[in-house]
Amino acid sequence: MKQFIYGTLLLSVFLFIACGSDDSAKKGAKAGGNNSGLTDFQLKNGIGPITAKLTLGEIDVAKVKKGADLFVQKCSPCHKLDKRLVGPALRYVSFRRTPEYILNMILNPTGMVKDHPEARKVLGEYLSPMTDMHLTPDQAKEILEYIRSVGKEGKENNIPEVPLFRSSAK
Repeated sequence: MKQFIYGTLLLSVFLFIACGSDDSAKKGAKAGGNNSGLTDFQLKNGIGPITAKLTLGEIDVAKVKKGADLFVQKCSPCHKLDKRLVGPALRYVSFRRTPEYILNMILNPTGMVKDHPEARKVLGEYLSPMTDMHLTPDQAKEILEYIRSVGKEGKENNIPEVPLFRSSAK
């Protein structure tokens, strides 16, 4: 019971902080009127250390192996590939989001949830913010490579996609 009370209190404090003040009208003017205060690049690719488009080649098998290990260690307590858990199923995230968005979410989850409208929308569905795992950009890229590989595998094997939002479940 004590853990439930602490958890509820922590979530309430986080949501209060995440809501912040409404400077969106002022910020929107800077970003071409999108009312989020973000640039077009940030809206599409997230907020964080990745500030330019990446060029991805073929899936790198060596990075996939490292990414798979990191996924098990760092991500799997909250994410599964084909099942909702604390966070969304991740098999097809590389088809929903840009590589830059995924990397920014991995490297800057607090900033993303605080300032990115899509990340806030996902938080509204899952009610638990992503934990900052303090990964390096190279480690994040290894996880991205693993996610790309399991997404490709899923398409090849017709593995059904788990909807991101319950309201979109078929």
